[in-house]
Amino acid sequence: MIPLIFALPGNEALAEGLASALAAEVGQAEFRRFPDGESYVRLLSDVEGRSVVLVDTLAEPDDKALPLLFTAALAKDLGASRVGLVAPYLAYMRQDRRFHPGEAVTSTYFGRLVSRWVDWLVTVDPHLHRRASLDEIYAVPSRIVHAAPVISDWIVENIERPVLVGPDRESEQWVSTVAGHAAAPYIVLTKSRHGDRDVEIAVPDVETWRDYTPVLVDDIISTAQTMIVTVRGLEKAGMPAPVCIGVHAVFAGSALGDLRAAGVARIVTCNTIPHETNAIDLTEPIAKAVSAFNGRD
Repeated sequence: MIPLIFALPGNEALAEGLASALAAEVGQAEFRRFPDGESYVRLLSDVEGRSVVLVDTLAEPDDKALPLLFTAALAKDLGASRVGLVAPYLAYMRQDRRFHPGEAVTSTYFGRLVSRWVDWLVTVDPHLHRRASLDEIYAVPSRIVHAAPVISDWIVENIERPVLVGPDRESEQWVSTVAGHAAAPYIVLTKSRHGDRDVEIAVPDVETWRDYTPVLVDDIISTAQTMIVTVRGLEKAGMPAPVCIGVHAVFAGSALGDLRAAGVARIVTCNTIPHETNAIDLTEPIAKAVSAFNGRD
């Protein structure tokens, strides 16, 4: 039986794309809130004996986590054979250890909650800091979709003479991978972070790259402070306005406007979080990862 895909609110476009790529069916559901703020969930499509796929990117996770868990629990309660989760952006990856006494290790706790109600997980480039894999956090099988090859293809098709720029040594592996796929050179800067919005970037000699278009690549654009400081450093070094590419378009607060005001040529993101900057479509590789859990390789 073909999979039944349900889009949590705001995820309709990706769910439709996955259904088309997988020759799957889009399920109908009702999501709303009671006047007191509690979540209401109703599955209108029959899930009994079906393999159910929930599509829910987890930006702003505190508003989305309970409806997601309720939907997964409901699908199982109504007889779904399996319930999988496609969360292109996976939240609660930052706090993966106790940095100060008394802190909650939310990465672990959230992983336990999700693993209780879903049977498998597909996500895109989770921000693994001190973890070797998602298996250390989630108790269910998972597949990670890597955006680098698709980003590289976009760079090749849209940018002449690109030079990729990583803001810090932590980004070197990521930036070098994208550069390798795009057959483009790359440079890595040095970053010192003094707080969430206090970042200092040291730009090396860029004389070799003055006739190139700098392309800043990062996995998450949240406050955008790292990119903003990098843009200013590149401008000071005499380089052209850069193209900024991010996998996950979090853009907290005024981040998008602040980044534009810094003098960038263009801001581009993948469609892991619906956003006006989405220009790189990951539907196909996400669908391939989902197919591995539904016998459709």
